[in-house]
Order: sequence, then C-alpha cells, then structure tokens
Amino acid sequence: MSRIDLRDDRVVVIIGSGAGGGTLANELCQRGVRCVVLEAGPRLSFADFEQDEFAMARKLVPADGPEVTSRAPLNQSRPYVCRAVGGTTIHWSGIALRLQESELRARTTYGPIAGANLIDWPVSSSELAPYYERAEDKLGVTGTHGIPLLPANNNFKVFYNGAKQLGYRRVTTGRLAINSRPRDGRPGCLQLGFCLQGCKIGAKWSTLYTEIVKAEATGRLDLRPRCTALQIQHDKRGRVSGVLYADAAGRLEVQKAHVVCVAANAVESSRLLLNSASSRYPDGMANSSGQVGRNYMTHSHSFVMARMPKPVHAWRGTIQAGLLEDERRHDEARGFASGYLLQTIAFGLPFTVLAMKPGAWGKELADFMRSYPRLAGLVILGEDLPQAGNRVTLSKQGKDRFGMPVASIYREHHPNDRALLQHAIQRATELYKGVGAEEVHVQDAAGSTHNMGTNRMSASPRDGVVNSWGQTHDITNLFVADGSQFSSSGAANPTLTIVALAVRQAQYIARQLGARAL
Repeated sequence: MSRIDLRDDRVVVIIGSGAGGGTLANELCQRGVRCVVLEAGPRLSFADFEQDEFAMARKLVPADGPEVTSRAPLNQSRPYVCRAVGGTTIHWSGIALRLQESELRARTTYGPIAGANLIDWPVSSSELAPYYERAEDKLGVTGTHGIPLLPANNNFKVFYNGAKQLGYRRVTTGRLAINSRPRDGRPGCLQLGFCLQGCKIGAKWSTLYTEIVKAEATGRLDLRPRCTALQIQHDKRGRVSGVLYADAAGRLEVQKAHVVCVAANAVESSRLLLNSASSRYPDGMANSSGQVGRNYMTHSHSFVMARMPKPVHAWRGTIQAGLLEDERRHDEARGFASGYLLQTIAFGLPFTVLAMKPGAWGKELADFMRSYPRLAGLVILGEDLPQAGNRVTLSKQGKDRFGMPVASIYREHHPNDRALLQHAIQRATELYKGVGAEEVHVQDAAGSTHNMGTNRMSASPRDGVVNSWGQTHDITNLFVADGSQFSSSGAANPTLTIVALAVRQAQYIARQLGARAL
C-alpha cells in the first residue's frame, strides 16, 4: 500500500470501500490509476466476525446513523448502513443476480403508474452483459463459469418440496458469491451457517479480502480506514477539487483530487452530496435537477416462517441457499406491476424472535422460542417502485459527532408494493402449508433493505443525477459508484449489478483519463 500526499491533485478519491468503491479502486489500480479510498469504518479481520447478529451490528452499524421519519410501521427500523472496510459486502448473503431487461426498462414495461416516478435505465441488458460476466467471474458466482451450485440444506429441502407441489419450476440453491470449491485463493464453503454477519473463512466474496487486498498489491492504493468524508470541495470552475474529511484521530484534512467517486451507500452518498452545498451549488452538489436523495428504494420484502412437524435446523449451511424465480415477471393479471423472488432465510434465535414476534411476551414468546429448531423460513424480495416523495434529506436536528447533519429518511409503501406483498405472502403460505406446516408466521412490516435509487441514472439531466457511466450530469469529474445509481430496483439483490457497474465505470474513467478528457 502506498501513502499519497494530501496535496496530490492527480489521484482518484473514492469514498466508501464496499461493492462499488472497493471494486472500482481495484479496477482503477490495475489500470495504473492511483487511488485514495476514504472509509468511515475500521478494517476488520476474520477474528472480528461473530455468529451473532446484534454483536456484529454494533461493530458495523454506526450509532449516529440516519433518522427515520416515515409513518408506522415503516418507522420501526433504520436502514442497514455498514461502516467498515468492505461495507455491506461483509453483511450480505451472497446472492448475486442480474437485473432483467424488463426491470431495466421499468417505464416501458409497466407503463405509467400513478404515484410512481418511473424511468428506463439509460443502459440496456445487452450493454451490461459483458460486465455481468466479468462480475460473476470475479465473485465466483455459483452456476456460472462452470462453478457448481452449493449443496441443499434442510431449509432448502422444505422450500423446494413446497415449491414443487405448487407447480414452480425455477427453484435452485441459487446464484451465490460463496465458493462451492476453492477458488481465487479463497476456500470452499464449509456450511458453517450464520454467514450473513461475515464469513469466518472467506469463502463468501467481500471486497475486504479480495478487491482491497489486490488493489494494495499494486502499490497504487492508499486505503484510509476510520476516515469520514464530510464535504466534497470544488474549484472556481465548479469542478471537484478535493474531499474534506475527519481522520481516525478526528483531525480535519483535505485530500486533493482529480476525480472523486462517491460510493458510500445510497443513504450516505446522497447525504454527502447534499452536505456539499456551496454558493455555486446551493441545493447540494450535482443537484441541479433536484433529484439528489429522491426515489429512495429498498425492495418490498417480508419474512415468512413456518413451524414444521420435525426439526429443520435451518441455520445450518448457507442462510440463503434457496431461490424461487417463477414469480419474477411482469403479469398484469396478478393485479400489480413487476415481480418478486422467494429466497430461503435463517437467523439466530434472538434476531428471529425480534423479526417475527416483536413485542411478544409470556407463553406466546416461550412457545415460539421452543419452536426455533423446527422453523423453515423465507424472505420475499419484490420490486419497490420509485416515488419522488421517498427520499433522503438532511436532518434539521440530528448531527453526527463531527457536527454534520445525519441523513433523514422518509418512505411509504406504494399501493403496488402492498398488492405485490399480499400476493407473495399468500403463495409463500401455501408453499409451507402444502408440506405440512403446523403454523405459518408472517412479518409483513419488515423494515428497510438494499438501499437504492437516491442518485439515479437517467438519459435526461432533469430526471436523475448521473448518466449511464455513473458520471454526474452537472460535474464531469464527479462520479457515483454504488446502489444509489439504480433507476429501478428490480427484484434482484443489487450487489452483482453494483460490481458490474463499477467495472464498467473504471474502464470509462481510465479511458477518459488517458485521453485527458477528465
């Protein structure tokens, strides 16, 4: 790892080290571009990972995180925003799916929907295909590039049999960025379970021990953990010129930059752009359209868990080694636009109780806890339609430890989301009842997941914040490299798309730098 001088204005500064930022850093470093990565959180090791959702949340989720002003029940949970080297690639299940063409063309596919702020992505599935291929190879996604699928655990077997009784056909152990055999210097999965909190052996892909390490090996990366970006600065011409940040000791520093790429997660990235307001950019940086922070999406999701007659021990093995894709389609006859996935899920006992029985006490709580070994479970993941009023703004009261306003989030369900969830809950209930479930528990007030859409791509500058390369419409040397670019959420987990876009963006930036066009 190199140390880059604060006054060096020839570097690319990347804010965030997760799927977007970590990948972008490695891709640029491999192309000869020197990078500084500012990461607000610490650099963890395998020894820091614990099979305890709450313990890991304390290590990954900041206490001074965003406030939520949504109405009940969506005000009950904050979005998961990880601060650590690797970002949410530490806290993820490994599901790696492509967006479909119909999902990339949401406005064309679904038509006008009252209350929804739909647009098409300015990039097609055919344009993204080679970058998806590269991303799948990089992550080692099972079911691609000749990589075998992972084995089925008991949770999957219950799920599979129920799905087949309903006539579903597209049911597998899924496309996962978890090694089914040793690959790329990482071991094969040992089915240890509880891998959402961080893989204890590194079988699951994370930028923490893949992209970041490879970028450091080039000698062109200066990774700065515990360094919190506070404001993006610009010169008299309006071009970004550097980043003001607080280092690990709380000292304020400015890293000069030739290019700045924001990859801090959809909530924090829009917060940073808004906090970078100046006399030239009074509404926040890259916000001439007024779209920064708007169209916040999280996926429509609910948990469904069934008490089976015999033990399932669902926590053994990969927690989401089960994927049903039949309902991922647009079918107006169902009474809603877009589609959804059903994915197996398993949590530790305390988190399961919190998720499925919030507020329970006495006999109800005791009975549910005793049933834990017999629970089989899934999560519904459906497309969340963008709405202009679902947005991230700056809090008027809350501030972080550096005096910077925290993000304030407001969101509400679109009627389409409710119709989609009702359909999915009914099908999931039927799935488990068909294989003898004694009782089915539904938590349909699930909180936020998969932050997306606050700095979305658009063909026209008036409809979004960045172009198809993630380059802001307003400022040519300012980029966005995370899920906030998403023009629509689709029904797929977003990580693979974020990685594919980062690979594509790195090629573009390197090419533009070589041509002296940035």
